[in-house]
Amino acid sequence: MASASESVINERAQHFLKVLIERYIQDGTPVGSRTLARDSGMNLSPATIRNVMSDLEEMGLITSPHTSSGRIPTVSGYRFFLDFLVTLKQPGQTLLTQVQEQLKGQLKGQLKGQMGQMGQKQIAETASNALSELTHMAGLVMIPKRESLFFRQIEFLPLSANRVLVILISSDGEVHNRVIETSQKFSQSELVESANFLNRHYAGEELEVMRDQLINELENTRSEMDAVMKKALSLAGEVLGGEQKEGDYVVSGQTNLMGYNDLTDVERLKLLFDSFAEKRQILHLLDRCMEADGVQIFIGEESHYDPLETCSLVTSAYEVDGAVAGVLGVIGPTRMAYDKVIPIVDVTAKLLSVALKSE
Repeated sequence: MASASESVINERAQHFLKVLIERYIQDGTPVGSRTLARDSGMNLSPATIRNVMSDLEEMGLITSPHTSSGRIPTVSGYRFFLDFLVTLKQPGQTLLTQVQEQLKGQLKGQLKGQMGQMGQKQIAETASNALSELTHMAGLVMIPKRESLFFRQIEFLPLSANRVLVILISSDGEVHNRVIETSQKFSQSELVESANFLNRHYAGEELEVMRDQLINELENTRSEMDAVMKKALSLAGEVLGGEQKEGDYVVSGQTNLMGYNDLTDVERLKLLFDSFAEKRQILHLLDRCMEADGVQIFIGEESHYDPLETCSLVTSAYEVDGAVAGVLGVIGPTRMAYDKVIPIVDVTAKLLSVALKSE
C-alpha cells in the first residue's frame, strides 16, 4: 500500500478527499460518487470520479465498508485531512466570553499563591464542563501540577477494627483526611506515639522525599528500629506509600458519547468508561502531550490504547505563569467536527492559562 503525502496526491484528489471527509463527518454515512460529484463543484464524469476514488483507496486514505456502498475515511485519511486540508472555524465571541467568565468566577476569592488542590480541581472541572458543553463530547482537564508540598503535621485517630483516620497537614495549610486499613490493630497510645515520632523527625520534609525515605527505611533498616519507630514508619507507609506520583484529571460529559451512532457498541463504551475511571492510560496519553506545541491529536488506533480505537483525542497544553502546568482536551468519535473542535480546545487552553496567571 502506497504511503500518502501531500506531494504524491494531486490537487484534484485532495479536493475530493476533503469533500468526502466533510460530508461523512456531517452525515455519518458512506459517500458515493454521485454525492461527490454534486458537492465537489467539479464537472467530471462518473468514471473519472471513480478512478480518483480508487486511487485514494489504494493509498489507504478511504475504504468501502460494503462492496456496493460509498466510501468512508480511514485513520490515515483523517490524518492527511488534519495535516493538510482542514479549514478551522473559530468559535464565536459569545462562547469565548462564557468560558472566560466561568473560569474567572472560579478564581474569585482565591488568594495569590494560596490555591490548594481543591481549588485547582474546581478550576479543572469548570474547564472540563465548558469543553463538554461546547463540543457535546467528553471534556478532560489535568489538574494543574502543584508545586512541591512539605510535611507539617500528622495525626492518627482510631476507628473500628483496623481502620485509622489519618489527618495530614501540608505546608500550604491544606488538611488531607484519609481512612486507611492497617495490617495490624493499633491502640490509641501507639497512634499518638507514632504521630509524635513522625512530627518530630519529618516536619519540613518534602512529601515526595518523605515518602521515598519511608519506603527505603521500611525495606532496609527494619531490624535496627525500635518498636515506636517501626509502628510509626509502618503507619506512614500505609498513608504515603500508595500515593501516586503521577497527576490526575477530571472528566465531564462522558454520557454525551452515548449519543453518537459511531459509539453504540456497549462493550466498547464500557471499556471507554472504565478507562476514564482507571485514569492511568489516559494520563499517560495526556503526559505525552505536555511537551507538544499547539494542538495534539490522536486519531483512533494512533493512541495505541484499545478503548480509544474508535475515538479521537484532541488536546492542548495550558500554562501557569509561562510554564506548562497540564493538558486539556476532548474525547469523541473519530467522525468529529475537527474544524470546530480544534479551535475550541486551543482557545480554552489559552483562556485557562490566562485565568490561572498570578496577578
